[in-house]
Amino acid sequence: MKSAITVIKEQIKHFYLIRRLSTYEIKSKNKNNYLGILWEILNPLIQILIYWFVFSAIRERAPIRMDGIEIPFFSWLLAAFFLWIFFYQATIQGSKSIYSKLRMLSKMNFPMSVIPSYTIFSLFYVHLFMLLISIIIFQFSGFYVNIHYLQLIYFIFAALCLIFSLSLITSTLSTIIRDVHMLLNSTLRMLLYLSGVLWPITILSDQFPKIMQLLKLNPLLYLIEGYRAAFFGTGWYFIEHWHYTLYFWGVVIVLFLFGSMLHVKFRRHFIDYL
Repeated sequence: MKSAITVIKEQIKHFYLIRRLSTYEIKSKNKNNYLGILWEILNPLIQILIYWFVFSAIRERAPIRMDGIEIPFFSWLLAAFFLWIFFYQATIQGSKSIYSKLRMLSKMNFPMSVIPSYTIFSLFYVHLFMLLISIIIFQFSGFYVNIHYLQLIYFIFAALCLIFSLSLITSTLSTIIRDVHMLLNSTLRMLLYLSGVLWPITILSDQFPKIMQLLKLNPLLYLIEGYRAAFFGTGWYFIEHWHYTLYFWGVVIVLFLFGSMLHVKFRRHFIDYL
């Protein structure tokens, strides 16, 4: 608990620094490209255009039913796709954030827990912009802005908490054992097909209820379903599924406590792995 309080205090105290470093991270990553930071937006847009071409233009998929509402497959996919991109990129970049910046640490004086934070925030800005694009697309698809959009604020915050908690663990382990980053990359690629991004896992409810319950242990599924409930106005997901909400935050708290303990314990020795 002491380690967790230490990490929280460091985030609050250095929040201004996190914001400054996150904007610098975006600019420095794209400084050699002619289009600059536009590539941060173009890459996910190209990916979603490919999905649209495959699932809408070439072979149209059947609509997905959510709480009695029929939703075109592409709209259903779009509602979760940019969340997945943010989760995947932030978790991967967060896992290697410390060991890739150890040389910088030797020249600057700020807590090491700030590094995963500003790495995640550099991708968070892009995520917010992609959400805006999604909302604009939904207006033309017949899914207009509604009161349920307010829960997006909650789910965005929940996503940040989950990613940061994971990054505290993976960035520490990746610094000590480089193979952890490679293993994480492979695991997340598999997770794409187990998180309900590309197909509705609710189809397993009747025939394979145990598998369905097993898949729901994945906290990312909670965020995905919450995003969709907000975009399509099907209800207040975090209230209606309060038991799932308690489970999600239980997982996040355990991950954060473990990650904080691990990070504080080993960060004095990070420089030895330079």
